[in-house]
Amino acid sequence: MTTTTAPGGRTIHPVDEVLPLPRLATLGLQHVLVMYAGAIAVPLIVGGALKLPKDAIAFLIAADLFCCGLVTIIQSLGIGKVGIRLPMMMGVTFTAIAPIIATGSNPELGLPAVFGGVIVAGVFTLLAAPYVGRLVRFFPPVVTGTVVLVIGISLMRVGINWAAGGSPTVMGPNGPVPNPNYGVPLHLGIAASVLATILLVIATCRGFLANVAVLIGIGAGFAVALALGKVDFAGLGTAAWLQPITPFHFGWPTFDLMTAVSLCVVMIVIMIEGVGQFLALGEVVGKKIGTDDIARGLRADGVGAIVGGVFNTFTYTSYTQNIGLVQVTGVRSRWVCVAAGVILIVLGSLPKLAVLAASIPQYVLGGAALVMFGMVAATGIRILGHVDFVHNRKNGYVVAISLALGMIPLVADKFFAQLPPLAAKFLSNGILLGTFAAVLLNLLLNAREPQAGPTPSVRAAA
Repeated sequence: MTTTTAPGGRTIHPVDEVLPLPRLATLGLQHVLVMYAGAIAVPLIVGGALKLPKDAIAFLIAADLFCCGLVTIIQSLGIGKVGIRLPMMMGVTFTAIAPIIATGSNPELGLPAVFGGVIVAGVFTLLAAPYVGRLVRFFPPVVTGTVVLVIGISLMRVGINWAAGGSPTVMGPNGPVPNPNYGVPLHLGIAASVLATILLVIATCRGFLANVAVLIGIGAGFAVALALGKVDFAGLGTAAWLQPITPFHFGWPTFDLMTAVSLCVVMIVIMIEGVGQFLALGEVVGKKIGTDDIARGLRADGVGAIVGGVFNTFTYTSYTQNIGLVQVTGVRSRWVCVAAGVILIVLGSLPKLAVLAASIPQYVLGGAALVMFGMVAATGIRILGHVDFVHNRKNGYVVAISLALGMIPLVADKFFAQLPPLAAKFLSNGILLGTFAAVLLNLLLNAREPQAGPTPSVRAAA
């Protein structure tokens, strides 16, 4: 593990290293571009489902970007006992979409009840965080590696669909219809050019250029799409230059019991996933993650939900795709994500810039996603490289069965469709299913086996 030495001989871990401002800005922008599409997807989906007017959807998007930045700073920088102090990007979670739409579409509840439920869920997460943090002892290397591998493989579907031009289906007047732009050869070609550019930069460049390979690839793909007239700047001319994000824009929050309970359940899911993500990031940056670290990280999830409810958006979680970016670039400074948070706040306050960034076609981002999401899976494989599969053959069964169960929602999305709705919802989350399976199988099969010590860092192993 490489460290730097501060004046006076004090050793600084790479996570705490403050890079020069130009590098921070460039690397931070790279993180923003990686998570931007996912960050704006939820307000777009929710706004469309609730049939909100265009200006209301635009405000939801701006508020989301603003809160993404604010919560990312809290998570990466750390404030007291809140924030894991690692290079972690925070974004609104897809897990809460169903209960949000269900509540928001109820004319007796609407968005005020959604935001009230989000605030309650945030308070619940703050209270529960110290207890969930104690779950770290249930995540030895065989479990951590399996969970990270499941996360990486699950994300690949997202990256592959982005590279093909988005979702295979779109909503038509009478329901879902095939997306005519899905798999268009031009889209595939541009995504491939992004991938090729990233690989070329990584193979031929060193230092700073290698660190921003993903940004260079996205920029090259965007330039090609722009030259071919495939970039849509709709809404750029009418967007305001400055738009402050005001609290309770849609009215004071109201509190509905079922909405609050549903979103608290969502936050339990987010916290369980978060434990695996924090451990994965710890492996990537070469820093051991303990119970207190996890508790601080989960408290940031809770603070994020409270901030979201106040500033007219939703629940927040750690974005796994940015863990892959940390692995690809090798830049472990948390100050890069703090810079990314500042950029997101600016984007949320300057709608024209937000629209411009949103104009990057999905297939351009998809070419980069193939690298980043694949690197998440590779991180899981590296962690598993420290697991004893020779003298303890039971570890092989933990990995095999957990991976198989985690892939069920990925390859057969209707597999659990006939179960009760609540059970079907949770079992259809492959990451959650794979995590539960890995933890339970390890407890069942390895209860009498000596547990491995702390997993060596991925960077050291490389």
